[in-house]
Amino acid sequence: MRTFPPVSLIGAPTDIGAGHRGASMGPEALRVAGLAPALTARGLDVTDRGNLAGPLNPWLPPVGGYRHLEQVVAWNRAVMEAVTAELDGGRLPILLGGDHCLAIGSIAAVARHCRARGKKLRVLWLDAHADFNTSAITPSGNVHGMPVACLCGLGPQALTELGGAAPALKPEEVRQIGIRSVDAGEKKLVRDVGLDIYDMRYIDEVGVKRAMEEALEGLDADTHLHVSFDVDFLDPGIAPGVGTTVPGGPDYREAQLVMEMIADTGRLASLDIVELNPAFDEHNKTAILAVDLVESLFGKSTLMRD
Repeated sequence: MRTFPPVSLIGAPTDIGAGHRGASMGPEALRVAGLAPALTARGLDVTDRGNLAGPLNPWLPPVGGYRHLEQVVAWNRAVMEAVTAELDGGRLPILLGGDHCLAIGSIAAVARHCRARGKKLRVLWLDAHADFNTSAITPSGNVHGMPVACLCGLGPQALTELGGAAPALKPEEVRQIGIRSVDAGEKKLVRDVGLDIYDMRYIDEVGVKRAMEEALEGLDADTHLHVSFDVDFLDPGIAPGVGTTVPGGPDYREAQLVMEMIADTGRLASLDIVELNPAFDEHNKTAILAVDLVESLFGKSTLMRD
């Protein structure tokens, strides 16, 4: 069984990029659901770094196509610096969101870390949404719908160049799993850039196992695997605690298989858990489920195998 490096939990309690309030409570909900003790019980060395500080959410309409851009940049810079510190210390950072705009800072840090060490990067984006919007194609201006586009160099300079070189990510370094809600303009963009998307139609057709085998193909000892887990990846029937529910997502067993197959690679090196919104949850059940699935990412298996 793989031995993981020490793990650091980093809370980012903000809903600055979202269209609903409440994701700011996500880090505490994950703590209440027992994330740290669950990982410790698996033999991991876990340190909770507490919560990052950042600007309050002013809850204003978009300006120049973006809502709260100044505050989004501040939060992502804080996330990037915190994740960088953990990676430089040989630790495995787990970002507790917060909304998905925070992945800009998290993945910018990971990408910079990989460039400095000559490592390959693979990002698994577990989500109901492609998050490849730009200000030109979304009227909301909510940046939580734009992080993959920003990381691939499409967006405001303050975000696309957050980690230095732009783009932080090449489309061929990303695999998106579970997608089932993509805006019309977004569909054209993801086709134009060649983003590798395993949507729910494809998963229904070929099954989770084959889809994940394809998404994980080519990983080797020189690959840093980053998982960006948006809780709305899951079907809302089992995970109601998100602000943007989309029916038709993976059920419990499908989600477990996704996590177990990622764990089987032995390459997980950094993780985001985002968009958990306790304001929409039922007795913290979504946070408890998220913790259960993250345990599987770190090697817990429901199968009777060695």
